[in-house]
Amino acid sequence: MSDLLPQAYLLGLIVLLGGAAFVVGRQILRVRRDEMSLFQLGGEGGPKPSDAAGLYELASVQLRKRLYSQAADTLKVAIKLADSEKAPPEARAVIENALGFALAAQNKYPAAIKHYQTAIRCKADYPVALNNLAFALSKLQRPDEARSTYEQVLGLEPDNKTASKGLKTLLRRSGIDSKSA
Repeated sequence: MSDLLPQAYLLGLIVLLGGAAFVVGRQILRVRRDEMSLFQLGGEGGPKPSDAAGLYELASVQLRKRLYSQAADTLKVAIKLADSEKAPPEARAVIENALGFALAAQNKYPAAIKHYQTAIRCKADYPVALNNLAFALSKLQRPDEARSTYEQVLGLEPDNKTASKGLKTLLRRSGIDSKSA
């Protein structure tokens, strides 16, 4: 009986260290993959992609690495190229939404809202852009507009967790019971 406690302790310690090693290893591989993608796409001073899709992919890696101002610059160039390449509206919507996200991450909410609205004009039923727009509107203290935008998302996707959570937060802040709304 007295030998069981140290063995259980060691077994628990081994399991804990193994789990920590797994999580750290996975994170290292993820960062390494992003670094390789950034290098291959020319983000570290190399030649940048010359098409809108390649620039969007580069900006996506920059966003994952939280290089928001670089991603915003890359996405602005991607928008110009998408226009010159006559890219489909869906592609333009995705790029505009990503640019809005990069600007919102820098607390530039008015500019982000403009890009989210452009994304929605390109693709009216784009729940991600609508959620992002509602979030930016709530950050600018425009709760009524944010609420209607979240409700619009829920009209498109009734099970959208982001919109449900955002709407509940807005209602809680304004003192309205979410069950009665």
